[in-house]
Amino acid sequence: MNSALVMASRLEVRSLKDVPKFFLRSLAAWKQVRGAHGALGASLIANPLQRTFWTLSAWESREQLYAYAKTEPHKSIMTGLRPTMRRSDFTFWEVPVGELPIPWANAKEHLARHRAEQDARDERDTGPAGTGRAAS
Repeated sequence: MNSALVMASRLEVRSLKDVPKFFLRSLAAWKQVRGAHGALGASLIANPLQRTFWTLSAWESREQLYAYAKTEPHKSIMTGLRPTMRRSDFTFWEVPVGELPIPWANAKEHLARHRAEQDARDERDTGPAGTGRAAS
């Protein structure tokens, strides 16, 4: 295996009251990923007062990542937490295996770039915030 698929996420819950539930369930998913087939590593950062959580994982392949996501308890955790989510951002990229582990600063740069690109697409498609029309 020469390269690894890296996935980084930024997950924001709607309310401070949702933080404990999200945190406990994310720990269960983190425990699961540590033993998942094809997982090369995983990390979680929690910033509960800002209602924000980050995940960073590396995988042998996209198929193995998706297989993990469809497996219990992760599948039920994702479904159960959906109503509590304010915004979720995910980004994926490949790196040579020798570059693992990925520094968190690098992952957050990828997420910030992805989020800015998504916001620009959303504004282009719907117009300036709150107008509901495309910019011309």
